[in-house]
Amino acid sequence: MSEEFTDEEKKGLYKAIYSRRDVRSHFTSRSIKDDVLSRILNAAHHAPSVGFSQPWNFILIKDITTKKKIKDSFEEEKNRSSKLVEEPKRTKYLSFKLEGILESPINLCVTYDPSKFGPFVIGRSSIPEAGLYSVCCAIQNLWLAARTEGVGLGWVSILSNDTLKEVLELPEHVVPIAYLCLGYVDEFAQKPDLETAGWLPRLDLKDVVYFEKWQDTENAGWNKIQEMIKTNLDYA
Repeated sequence: MSEEFTDEEKKGLYKAIYSRRDVRSHFTSRSIKDDVLSRILNAAHHAPSVGFSQPWNFILIKDITTKKKIKDSFEEEKNRSSKLVEEPKRTKYLSFKLEGILESPINLCVTYDPSKFGPFVIGRSSIPEAGLYSVCCAIQNLWLAARTEGVGLGWVSILSNDTLKEVLELPEHVVPIAYLCLGYVDEFAQKPDLETAGWLPRLDLKDVVYFEKWQDTENAGWNKIQEMIKTNLDYA
């Protein structure tokens, strides 16, 4: 395996990163072939994990009865969460299309099993959450692989974990981390939907990078990069 990527390989990776979108609509009837789905899942399975614990599992779902139960949970949780938002944002929030549970051909629940390989995992004793973070790495791998294959993916986070555990018959110790909707789409938006809708802006890179200490934005040891990140880099 070559240690360095070619320029074309680099472009492909960055294209996947910058054009990745949280897809909630525009799903088509085109089915995902098994070899494509297998590649996407294998990319997820090759994510980094604390102590090489690989604490994830992937539950594939296409049964319409299961999907409807999850969709009902979404509607209930969306209405519940809308009470936390004041008008006029509440009406705007309720107008957003925030899931594609029934429209997407495949739903996928990614879970975290902290019991894999026993109670001691290298690197997890001091930071127990590292296991959960490992699952998030797998989800990002999955997302980028899906985008590379031209498959849309949407993460539905407005759900009851208790409902997910009940409907999917998860053991007590297994935690649902992400409920994802997968399918081919008509288009990938130029910008994230919530950015386009004016809900929130994308923060400038210079506003999220600190040097040596929290909120230290000016440091003599980092002069060049400090200037570079002040440029509004938009690769999407």
